[in-house]
Amino acid sequence: MTPVRRKRLIIVVLILAGVGVAAALGLQAFRKNLLYYFTPAQVVAGDAHPGERFRMGGLVAMGSVKRTPGSMTVHFTLTDMQKSIPVVYTGILPDLFREGQGIVVYGTLDKHGLFMAQQVLAKHDAKYMPPEVAAAIKKAKAEQAAAVTAKGAS
Repeated sequence: MTPVRRKRLIIVVLILAGVGVAAALGLQAFRKNLLYYFTPAQVVAGDAHPGERFRMGGLVAMGSVKRTPGSMTVHFTLTDMQKSIPVVYTGILPDLFREGQGIVVYGTLDKHGLFMAQQVLAKHDAKYMPPEVAAAIKKAKAEQAAAVTAKGAS
């Protein structure tokens, strides 16, 4: 092999190695910033792991909102009509936040099953509900109706 060819081969190998390292670093950064979306039923089933950041959507359970006097901390329960998860948030809530409202929270689950929200989002449409939550609620209502029908038939 001539010295010129050898030099070209080394340059090509170095370029390929650099592109490989850059791609690996890019994929690693992408994986770290990936946010999964879960419903409360999926969280209770163990699909979300404590300490991982993720989004969770559902309805604010009626009668569950409790504010800590003298602070900006709010405790409430998020439900998809099948399962419920307690949530704690410290900060200013959106104007549309209220019981029965569809919301999405962003944060982490602690080892005791309490969701520590870093952000609470409520869409400006009063009829807003995340599609996954709407499907879960529709399924839960169908199951309740089937149970009532079966109970009435016996």
